[in-house]
Amino acid sequence: MNFLAHLYLSGDNEDIITGNFIADHVKGNGINKFSEPIRKGILLHREIDHFTDSHPQFILSKNRLVPNYRKYAGVIVDMYYDHFLSAFWQDYSDEPIAKFTRRMYKILLKRFLILPPKTKRILPFMAKDNWLVGYGKPEGLGRALSGMAYRTPFDSGMENAVNDLLNDYAVYKKEFESFFPEIKEFVRRQKVDLL
Repeated sequence: MNFLAHLYLSGDNEDIITGNFIADHVKGNGINKFSEPIRKGILLHREIDHFTDSHPQFILSKNRLVPNYRKYAGVIVDMYYDHFLSAFWQDYSDEPIAKFTRRMYKILLKRFLILPPKTKRILPFMAKDNWLVGYGKPEGLGRALSGMAYRTPFDSGMENAVNDLLNDYAVYKKEFESFFPEIKEFVRRQKVDLL
């Protein structure tokens, strides 16, 4: 799961939203710099990632990409799944995606001073160009994957991964549709325990 899915799964609690969004940029003891409610969001993010990485549908999607993208295959599937959530948003939410993303950016930007440095660097660009809505179009997903490829220390080839999605679109979509209700139920249970 990437940014859009993590925000979607956070619900309406602003601390959970913030922690879930920044979690990939918080390493080790860095979690202790944040309030307990935000730490809960970080922990929820980690539980979501663990559930996702071990889910049979996600593994099917990932294994199809491993020959070409090796260790980056899972990252690419995270992006594919955000693509499907963005592209078919109306199937998962009554709130229009443009309104949802504006609300998320507003929540995060008002907490800008407490965000980790890496989050501070990307959030203004993400909000300005509305990456989360852009993920729903192949060209927007392609730009995001190309940007990620540019930042990897090794030649990842991720800039080509949108073609793999388009070539097997129905297969990846079916795997996402099988996976997503299960992650929603998992998160519902996790939030009961956390909150």
